[in-house]
Amino acid sequence: MSKHISNTSAEQQASGRAVEQLLEKYAESHRNPTNEYIHFVCVPAIMWTVLGLIWAIHPVVAVGAALLALIYYVSLSIPFAAGMSLMAAVMLGILYALPASWVLPLSVGVFVVAWIFQFIGHKIEGKKPSFFDDLRFLLIGPLFVLGFLYRKLKISY
Repeated sequence: MSKHISNTSAEQQASGRAVEQLLEKYAESHRNPTNEYIHFVCVPAIMWTVLGLIWAIHPVVAVGAALLALIYYVSLSIPFAAGMSLMAAVMLGILYALPASWVLPLSVGVFVVAWIFQFIGHKIEGKKPSFFDDLRFLLIGPLFVLGFLYRKLKISY
């Protein structure tokens, strides 16, 4: 039994290192304060719009997509998965509260505007977005934002 506990601990440490490595790699193209501020606003906005676009297909599909992302986050960090669960719940709650006829046009509009600002941020930064090299960074961006909040609140991840 102690061998199992030690293996689990080693796996958790390895995944902790993995999340740290992914965040550090993501941070390489997000060092400019203006680009960071843009990301702090636009990454959650994009996350909400992606859920909104999927919600427009069917709300159950959006919940399923959020759950799939959360499985990935659990594999990286339980504290991050908890924070992302809260974020996803709030975002899905907002979508639920909106009139159904607003979800698609609002999601498309915010999606386009947020991505324009993201690319402006990267122009200022002078570096291409991380996801051009690795699509996983589309899921790491929200952790980058959440990590900033966790560090401010002194929450370990």
